[in-house]
Formats: sequence, structure tokens, C-alpha cells
Amino acid sequence: MSAPNQFGDSELGEYIDRLLAKEIIAVAQTYKAGSIVIPKLGDMREQIQSEIQSKAEQKSDIIEVQKKYAKQYRVSVHQWSYGRLIANVQSQANKAGIAIEEGKQPIRASPQEKAKELAINAYQSRKA
Repeated sequence: MSAPNQFGDSELGEYIDRLLAKEIIAVAQTYKAGSIVIPKLGDMREQIQSEIQSKAEQKSDIIEVQKKYAKQYRVSVHQWSYGRLIANVQSQANKAGIAIEEGKQPIRASPQEKAKELAINAYQSRKA
């Protein structure tokens, strides 16, 4: 049984996204960042699909088990709205005077490597 809260599911998600966006902006301000780089949404879809496939293959060698796991995982991933979070980040970044850039993110790497490559790609795009 889930704990009661004052929000519906959608409102709770929106509230959490606003809190996350606020903290992202706070970190950017702390480090005096001139911009925040976000992954292109198309890249995210490809990345999520790749990660789902990789996780499914680790679970079992049996194709049917992989498909079942992938389906369950996709359902849990799609309950979170990346687009809504990014919209909140963009809105709060505008208010703070911080530019938003989009960049291509590598599909397979550690989260730290993905962030590093995303920042490097954005920097190189600015110089081009």
C-alpha cells in the first residue's frame, strides 16, 4: 500500500520535476555555469532502448524471458516524464539567465562518461 499524499500521480510528478529542476539550477549557479547541456530527446529514446536490451540480455539467455523483462522495464521507465523535467529545467534556467544547450550523448558508457562526452560535444558544437 502506498503512502497517502496531497498530490495525484501527475501532480506529484510535476512537483518532483520542479524540485529537481530547482536543484539543477542551484548547482549550475554554484559553479557559475553559463549553460546547462541536456541530451537530445531522440538520443534518450535510443539510449533507453539500448539499456533495456542490455539489461534483458543479462537477465536470461532465453528470448521470451528477455522480451517479458524488456516489456516490464519499459512500463516502469515510461512512468517518468523526461520531457516534463526538461521543460521545468528550461523554465527555471530562463529565469536564472542560464542558457540551455542540447547535445548528443553516447549510448553506452558510465553515467560519468556520458556526462563528460555530452559536455565535450556541446563545447565542440559551440566552436564549429
